[in-house]
Amino acid sequence: MSCSTSTQEQTTTTDLHLVDYVNPFIGTGEHGHTFPGATLPYGGVQCSPVNGVSGWDWVSGYHISDSLVVGFGHQHLSGTGIGDLNDIIIIPTAEKKTLNAKEQDRTKLSYTEKYSHESELATPGYYGVTLENSGIRAEMTTGLHTGFHRWTYPATATMPSMIINLGFAVNWDGVTKTDLKKVDDYTVEGYRFSAGWAPDQRVYFQMKFSQKIVDIRTQKAGARLVAQIAFDKTDGQGQITAAVGISSASQKGAAMAVKKEGKGFDFDQKRIAASNIWEEALEQIKIKTTDKKAREIFYTALYHSKIAPVTHSDIEGNYWSADQKVEKAEGYTYYSTFSLWDTFRAVHPLSTIIESEKRNADFINTMLEHFDATGTLPIWVLAGQENNCMTGYHSMPILADAVLKDIKGIDAEKVLHAMKVTSMQDQRDLKAYREYGFIPFDKGEESVTKTLEYAYDDWCIAQVAKKVGDEKAYKTYMKRSEGYKPLFDKETEFMRGLNTKGEYRTPFDPAEANHREDTDYTEGNAYQHSWFVLQDVQGLIDLYPSKEAFVAKLDELFTASSELTGANVSPDITGLIGQYAHGNEPSHHIAYMYNYAGTPWKTQEKVREIMETQYDNTPEGIAGNEDCGQISAWYVFSALGFYPVNPAQGVYVIGSPLFDEAEIETSNGNTFTVIAKNTSKENIYIDSITLNGEKLDRLYINHKEIMAGGTLELVMSNTPNRTLGVNTPPPSNKL
Repeated sequence: MSCSTSTQEQTTTTDLHLVDYVNPFIGTGEHGHTFPGATLPYGGVQCSPVNGVSGWDWVSGYHISDSLVVGFGHQHLSGTGIGDLNDIIIIPTAEKKTLNAKEQDRTKLSYTEKYSHESELATPGYYGVTLENSGIRAEMTTGLHTGFHRWTYPATATMPSMIINLGFAVNWDGVTKTDLKKVDDYTVEGYRFSAGWAPDQRVYFQMKFSQKIVDIRTQKAGARLVAQIAFDKTDGQGQITAAVGISSASQKGAAMAVKKEGKGFDFDQKRIAASNIWEEALEQIKIKTTDKKAREIFYTALYHSKIAPVTHSDIEGNYWSADQKVEKAEGYTYYSTFSLWDTFRAVHPLSTIIESEKRNADFINTMLEHFDATGTLPIWVLAGQENNCMTGYHSMPILADAVLKDIKGIDAEKVLHAMKVTSMQDQRDLKAYREYGFIPFDKGEESVTKTLEYAYDDWCIAQVAKKVGDEKAYKTYMKRSEGYKPLFDKETEFMRGLNTKGEYRTPFDPAEANHREDTDYTEGNAYQHSWFVLQDVQGLIDLYPSKEAFVAKLDELFTASSELTGANVSPDITGLIGQYAHGNEPSHHIAYMYNYAGTPWKTQEKVREIMETQYDNTPEGIAGNEDCGQISAWYVFSALGFYPVNPAQGVYVIGSPLFDEAEIETSNGNTFTVIAKNTSKENIYIDSITLNGEKLDRLYINHKEIMAGGTLELVMSNTPNRTLGVNTPPPSNKL
């Protein structure tokens, strides 16, 4: 859809497909960091515009505030906080251009194009824009390993051509080696190696054009290369098409992608095929509502939750591995772009419900192959390479969740072995964590966040150990999971940095939020991180004088001043309601914690407030970095009416469902339906609840109940039911 099209215009017809409710421009404004271009669910190619700006809000390559484009890349990050990729940048041209491989300033490039947002059109699997300088209409769609382009040239074009710039780089990316050569009269191929956030990235490509190549002008400067490829003519409609296959492993893999996915390709057919693939993916959840805006937000969120991880193995199954070798994924797909600090919370739990067991097993087996290659489980993997970004080791909850949910195709013994080895390393402050039972602030930065996250991850290890019958490991890791307790300061009722002498850090300001240095908290402060005890919420409550004191502290989080203090306030702390920061992941479970403390109606209030105030159907409609689908997956779960506070527990805490009805097609072929009678902007409270016709006095459900299929029916009201679920809190510290 055009980013200028209103929701009312988009939803007046009754025969719209689900893809018609997706607006890929949501999140391209403010700090959402999404891209509007074409990709498939978990696809290996993302064809999207590159503005050519090195800046925090351009890490996806694109920002809605911009109106210049240097080209269209084939690999992009969705919603991350660090910029890389934007690889294999190409752009059509209508005349001969001056080439300068050294130039990195987009305003000095001869072929930079202006564009208007009015001319942009984006739908799942498709992006198009008119380039104003040349008058060319540039369109793109994708296969799993191949990008497809169609360029419509004006009649005034003096030299129908295209430019490929293998040296241009933005943000953290830097090219190290490139090559381009002609294969035949219709084909070129080459590669681009780079180093940045992904320390050793490799992209091989082949491009096959619909028209004959008559000239290739190339300019090199060290590792940088730029070329203009001219064609003898356009077709009868003034068009030229191109198929661009990519591989991380070899030139052959890129060529095979073009041969197999691009064989006799027709652009319109490829666009339709991509749309149909997305339609099928979105049909996994069907909602009924008269709220058109919420429908658009929901399906765009579901769309964004399915962009990463991305397919990394090529069309032959080969991939560039974390140990800098070419490996082959035998019988499975190897994935990359694992933003685990973010996605363990909701993206992966959502996938265990609606994605196939095969895909979920492939995620896990990818992580195990990463362990085989590096000796540790992944932290944050990009382009097959470990970048060790963020805290904790959050492959643990994803692995545990898959094992505990009995997903087929996973070796539970190997999972436990990999968990143990990773958790016993000395790097990442783990030596101090094991020695003291927590990380003292005089032994490591971000000590509180690291301790709390390791404690949770170790609880996940313990559950896998119990599952496979390793009682000794179970006891060891359950003890480690109590590492949060020494950090709780009963006087201030915050988790605080503690040193090796047993002294809390002073002076103390719970609103102080320094970014990644001179701090005990990661991208946050004491207000936001003191609640990260996912494994044992009741244990956290017990540290307070009473449940009432716990609830009062939760209330304080949402009502405190939103002012952040510190010399270097983290830019990631956005979407503030009081000191609750929905724009960053550490806050995502907190609103649901009222359910554990006997005040579930407050969860219902807060969840609705967050959905209403932190999401919109505009480019600015995502409160913070989208982070590979996590911000969106939170909305998908919460709009359905439940959320996995402890993502590895298989328990979903009920909030306040947004839609009249939602049908979830589970991965095992069943249908789980959520009906919310009388739901509205006023009727946010749950008056009663039944599961398959039987009355419930608990406000949580478990994974097996969802996967068995059935109906969860909630009667909504504009007044709280202060007895429902009060005496039956969700389970803590157990499955």
